[in-house]
Amino acid sequence: MSPRPVWRPRVDRLPVVSSTVHRAPTLAVIGGGQLARMMAQPAIALGLPLRLLAEAEGVSAAQVIPDQVVGDHTDLATLRRVTEGASVVTFDHEHVPTEHLHALAADGLAVRPGPDALVHAQDKAVMRRRLAELGVPCPRNAVVASSADVESFGLPCVLKTTRGGYDGKGVWVVRALDEAQAAFDAAAAAGVEVLAEELVDFRRELSALVARAPSGQAAAYPVVASTQLDGICHEVVAPAPDLSPALAGHAQEIALRIAGALDVTGILAVELFETTDGRILVNELAMRPHNTGHWSQDGAVTSQFENHLRAVMDLPLGSPAPRARWTVMVNILGGPADTGRLYDGLPHAMARDPRLRVHFYGKDLRPGRKVGHVNAYGDDLEDCLERARHAAAWFRGDLGDESE
Repeated sequence: MSPRPVWRPRVDRLPVVSSTVHRAPTLAVIGGGQLARMMAQPAIALGLPLRLLAEAEGVSAAQVIPDQVVGDHTDLATLRRVTEGASVVTFDHEHVPTEHLHALAADGLAVRPGPDALVHAQDKAVMRRRLAELGVPCPRNAVVASSADVESFGLPCVLKTTRGGYDGKGVWVVRALDEAQAAFDAAAAAGVEVLAEELVDFRRELSALVARAPSGQAAAYPVVASTQLDGICHEVVAPAPDLSPALAGHAQEIALRIAGALDVTGILAVELFETTDGRILVNELAMRPHNTGHWSQDGAVTSQFENHLRAVMDLPLGSPAPRARWTVMVNILGGPADTGRLYDGLPHAMARDPRLRVHFYGKDLRPGRKVGHVNAYGDDLEDCLERARHAAAWFRGDLGDESE
């Protein structure tokens, strides 16, 4: 029996395999919080290398993005070091000095969103002036320099530092004139101004998220309702229940108009008041993924994090359409460290609700600190609310040792 012939390829016909790995352009991300952390997963799927500027070792995003520099985002030399060789830079927060962003852009780096756009999310007085020029409906407002100015503006009112505030920090509801001094003291310490705004009689808070690419392509997510607790976003329902199609369309149109007029690249979150007399007023702007868009990780065809990456890299945007009729997001806030459940709570939460989606941020537990969130989705809003609220309360330790 003759041996079986062995096939041997001709050497001159072998394919030439390049030793060069073709990589996507590097995207630098400034800020090591949970927003940067949640950009990492879609970046992996898109084959997009991230380089992180973390404020300290082991912060939330530094746990999942290995290419990192630890340093100060207010130091231009550090910013230049982390962006060296990157083609685009984007942000986990809005606190990089505007003049440094202009310097990076002058170096030839694509800063997205750009400094001329981002300043409207950094400085509330600049934002209010520009929105007034655009005819965007806003609460009555004025920059004030003294208690006398506040008295002239009228009480009650809301005082805000023009820069640096977040999650209720840098915001004071003032009902008596002597309560205004705290705002002026904080502003003086930070070297910023104070903005007075009318205390709006609102039914609820809404949020309109849009993604916009440099090409001008834009995508609008469903308008959501958000609930605040102690100045921190507590709960989001997508889409906002009982919101008329006309008002929802008006909110989306406002967000798209702002994004276009300010030349925003990436995610723009427009936080809104729905007033008791049926109007929409713009409260705040954020030019980055936003807490009110976390529901989209599990409830939308394309999450806000993926669409932010697509937008800043000028890739075609993904669909913002919802996957389910309702999605509810509830934040998990830290309690005393010795009562926090988090990972130890997963067996209960997952066994009770196999459809629940849990997102932890890798943060140490501190009272009131955002350490994660849960998403529940389905066809029944009350069911989604109960599931998400129960899970978040369980992780906080609010439910004691109950098993159901």
